[in-house]
Amino acid sequence: MKADNILIISFISLLTIGLIMVASSSIYIAENLTGDPFFFVSKHMLFLGIGIICLLIFLYIPSDFFLRTDWLFLLLSLTLLIALFIPNIGTEVNGSLRWIDIGFTNIQPSEVIKFSIILYIAGYCYRRNHEISTLRSFMKPLALLTVISLLIMSQPDLGTSAIIAALVMGMLFYAGISFFQFILLLIVVISLGVIAVVYTPYRFARYLAYLDPFHPDVVLGSGYQLSNSLISIGQGGWLGVGLGNSAQKNFFLPESYTDFIFAVTVEELGVIGGIFLICMFLMLFYGILRVGWFSMKKERLFQSYICFGVFLLISIQVLFHISVNIGLIPTKGLTLPFISYGGTSLLVLMSLLGIVFRINNENKLI
Repeated sequence: MKADNILIISFISLLTIGLIMVASSSIYIAENLTGDPFFFVSKHMLFLGIGIICLLIFLYIPSDFFLRTDWLFLLLSLTLLIALFIPNIGTEVNGSLRWIDIGFTNIQPSEVIKFSIILYIAGYCYRRNHEISTLRSFMKPLALLTVISLLIMSQPDLGTSAIIAALVMGMLFYAGISFFQFILLLIVVISLGVIAVVYTPYRFARYLAYLDPFHPDVVLGSGYQLSNSLISIGQGGWLGVGLGNSAQKNFFLPESYTDFIFAVTVEELGVIGGIFLICMFLMLFYGILRVGWFSMKKERLFQSYICFGVFLLISIQVLFHISVNIGLIPTKGLTLPFISYGGTSLLVLMSLLGIVFRINNENKLI
């Protein structure tokens, strides 16, 4: 099967499943919060429409354009991140300062930076391809990663910081940094993550809850989300309770249409439905990597780095989201790409796929 068909089939399938599951998982919460049961799914459809427009725009922009403007995208993203901390600009929700209110919706700068960091690291690795393994070339992206991580951690948002760190590390390793440099960077990132968990009370409480979410001391506190997520998955069995019939989404499982949408999907569609969803992601990953591989064969290194970055971003976020939902790692607020409700995340991912589609089309002409 051609890369075009693999990408298109998996992409449309994921968007369709996402729309159905956002509608199913948010209907009762939306009615309770707004009086309109279709409030969240209506906004999700709006974001889908805008996302398609973004995809089409990036589909018609030559990929080399981003090699000249990667620094500009990065500068704009860093400006948005810094603007969060300016009074009356950043919007705080549930104790986290992650959004900028623009009227009809909120922008999440930490999602926008994912788009920019892929373009910038791809461009940096291309320009420094023959010296990427030197200490000087290695330290520059490391310094950038440190600045971005500190800004995001200050929101606070450990999950997104971990994703961006893994993304940068993976792209640098793909571009040719030495194994020693990679291990050194890995040790630094893991050490900082451990410090962030141990010395932050609510994160440490989440870690303890992760060890035994059903313990009487945590099941109604820090272990509440994970315990209800596991109950949701357990109730689904192989075939699920049926679309729309989830019990846990009825005010038991918090963030059922965002951070825990995989649990609701398995509850309603069963383990088989969950496996099908994972297969669609695997098809998408294969399609993206295939485009990147063809780019590498045609010596289009910048385009290959972009494709690998897009693959890493989506795959890491899928892995983290599912792992949280099934209790493999402590709870973090991470959406499931193309499936969860979330405007900025959806627009960023669809824009990145627009670039991948463009690269695929360019490869055919060379």
